[in-house]
Amino acid sequence: MLVTLEGLDGSGKSTCVEALRRSDAVPADTTFTREPTGSWYGDAVRRSIADDDADPLAELFLYTADHADHLASVVRPAIDRGEAVVSDRYSDSRYAYQGATLSGIVPDSVEFVRRVHQPWTRPPDATIYLDVDPETAAERSGATNKFETAEYLTRVRENYERLVEREPERFVRIDATRPEAEVVADVREAVATLL
Repeated sequence: MLVTLEGLDGSGKSTCVEALRRSDAVPADTTFTREPTGSWYGDAVRRSIADDDADPLAELFLYTADHADHLASVVRPAIDRGEAVVSDRYSDSRYAYQGATLSGIVPDSVEFVRRVHQPWTRPPDATIYLDVDPETAAERSGATNKFETAEYLTRVRENYERLVEREPERFVRIDATRPEAEVVADVREAVATLL
């Protein structure tokens, strides 16, 4: 089973994944991973994030290359071994974030990004969506790059809402505006139930 954690920057995904790593709520052989990855593809993505002038379409394909390598080298091998996989960000991040970046450049940008991935990606079995408002997300993340401003995150959140509306049975929405301990407890319980 592939479980992903999604949400705006500052929603607490990484904190929750770290809590799951230390928890007995998941099987001991669970593979924990994240996107962007630590590969050279992921390094290219991080360089692009730091470049305010990066071309949005080129950036999409950097993220897509990193996702393809992640599937080939981590996700599919773990699933083939019968392990559960928990990923801090995955394809929905691309749909939401690059969908926001490409808005006005390509028609229906979220659907465009989904169609790029659809023929070959491995969809998540379940997605924990840590829902937080854009202002809180920007404040928590420190607005350190172009993807962390409240204005941009407003568009990203709208895209996440489209994704949730499209597949409500896959998403587990958790209110991430609450205290960290409460959010972590809810994520732990949701993931334990799923796995």
